[in-house]
Amino acid sequence: MILHTLNRSPLDSSVYLQALAAMTEADCLLLIEDGVLGSLPAQAGRWPQLTGRLFALQEDLASRGLVDACFDSITVIDIQEFVALTEQATKVVSWY
Repeated sequence: MILHTLNRSPLDSSVYLQALAAMTEADCLLLIEDGVLGSLPAQAGRWPQLTGRLFALQEDLASRGLVDACFDSITVIDIQEFVALTEQATKVVSWY
């Protein structure tokens, strides 16, 4: 499994499309920094194929006041769970 991290908002960047194109069915995507804006309900249509493999970092959601604003398919994880994901991954690819 490759862990992909996206730190740019999908609202004002198309880099998320490159990340999706590079992912396999075994890979996961973690939204971090401004990428967590992709966890808003209006953005759910961007990630239909990632059910169960899409995460958002709690600390970044909290800093933007979005902890309770995520759509249902997003799994919110804290920094310790982020570390655990990186340990499980064969590699981490950052998209920015």
